[in-house]
Amino acid sequence: MTSVQVAAGRPLHPWGWGLALLAGVLHALSVGWPFSFGLSQGDTLWWLQLGALAAVVAHAMGAQSPAVAARWVWLFTTVWLAATFGWLFIAMHKYGGLAAWLSLVALGALAGALATYYAGAVWVWKRVCPTPGWPAVLGFACMWLAAELARGTWMTGFGWGAIGYAHVDGPLRVYLPLVGTYGVAAIAAGWAASWGVAWHRRRWRGAVLCSACVLAPCLLPAPWLQWTQATTTLEVALLQGNIPQNEKFEEGTGVPLALEWYRQALTHTTADLVVAPETAIPLLPQQLPPGYWDTLVEHFAGGRQAALIGIPLGDWDSGYTNSVIGLSAGADPVWRYDKHHLVPFGEFIPPFFRWFTDLMHIPLGDFRRGPLGQASMVVGRERVAPNICYEDLYGEELATRFTSAATAPTVFANVSNLGWFDDSVALQQHLTISRARALEFQRPFVRATNTGSTAIVSHNGEVTALLPSQMRGVLHGTVQGQSGMTPFATWASRLGLWPLWVLVVVGMGLAFRRRPA
Repeated sequence: MTSVQVAAGRPLHPWGWGLALLAGVLHALSVGWPFSFGLSQGDTLWWLQLGALAAVVAHAMGAQSPAVAARWVWLFTTVWLAATFGWLFIAMHKYGGLAAWLSLVALGALAGALATYYAGAVWVWKRVCPTPGWPAVLGFACMWLAAELARGTWMTGFGWGAIGYAHVDGPLRVYLPLVGTYGVAAIAAGWAASWGVAWHRRRWRGAVLCSACVLAPCLLPAPWLQWTQATTTLEVALLQGNIPQNEKFEEGTGVPLALEWYRQALTHTTADLVVAPETAIPLLPQQLPPGYWDTLVEHFAGGRQAALIGIPLGDWDSGYTNSVIGLSAGADPVWRYDKHHLVPFGEFIPPFFRWFTDLMHIPLGDFRRGPLGQASMVVGRERVAPNICYEDLYGEELATRFTSAATAPTVFANVSNLGWFDDSVALQQHLTISRARALEFQRPFVRATNTGSTAIVSHNGEVTALLPSQMRGVLHGTVQGQSGMTPFATWASRLGLWPLWVLVVVGMGLAFRRRPA
């Protein structure tokens, strides 16, 4: 069989490239089924994630050198990530006006750049743990964790599709309140590595023992896994305007439609809390028709209801923010939250990339960041903490609101606009992210979006109510607040992700010391 030379004197057979492509696609499917047949769109497949990564470990373990293993894993990861967030092509091409070929190149470049974290991690792993055994299992878990942390945090981070999200419906979900999604990624990587090493050695005892240890906490009674206590309930109304993305900011079509529909929906519901999505009001307050904003403020100031409304704020001199305004009859009838974690190329333009954004026909600019750990809005006896769009991807940032149990949120509210991605799996993937955060903090999530997925998620990560995507409507339901602190909320609120980085260093040091001579 012919071979492709990928390192000096070290061949990799062509079938290996095909295995990398197949494993990458399967890995992407595990974090969100993208089709509308066979399974429900967005379903997670934890067992497929483990199998695909186990195949990666087995193949990398047999690679002739660290360079070969790293290049092979780079291809696997590039395919996995590109397939996971391939819906970015829709935003760049359909709504951004970028040529199809250039959109594909940009998507591949992003996936390839992020894949270098994993390639580098596997190179280090192969150097430190060249032979199969439990040091190799420990080393792979640590280095995969390092790659996930780097991808999710460095240069503002983009951890979409991380392997922890494949386990919100699997046995590893019990670990989310303890170690968070990154910690679950390390456990999953180690579990997969145990089977990959077992396959390479054709010895299965270690993998079976590892599986027994990983699954043991799943046998605990439910009360042992509950860290929070129920408070009161809120009746909520979640608004989904379904304003077409190509009309959303057009003065003659989408803007008047949004203003009228959201005004009617906000003022004609009797729920305790009404939530309108990101930029539901697509104009600055000073640009609104006379009396429009005053009508909303007076409506909620005169009753027992409260509202959270996505709206841009600011002016040319002070800068603009992507914000949520809270309206209520409280002592401070107008409350405000400013988005902290901004979207690259959407809400701020990274240095040296102005040329790229100029190619797209999307009005882009630089927004100001809000501070971390902003106070929650009090609604009745509950403390409701908003986050905007993909801010709920960053559990360590949401954790900054848990420095005190007395002021910690009892309910999370996510407001989003995923209209940029049509009816793709991005909508369900984002719902899965909210479910992971609900499990980490054991807090309910309410989600109000422009096109989907508008939903109510309980504190144990279950979707209790869901509005079909791509329709205009209001989701009515009840949310049960929760107080108390999960272990993850406790340590992440004070230390961030540093304990996991320490775990990487200590684990790799132990793997190096215990490796065979």
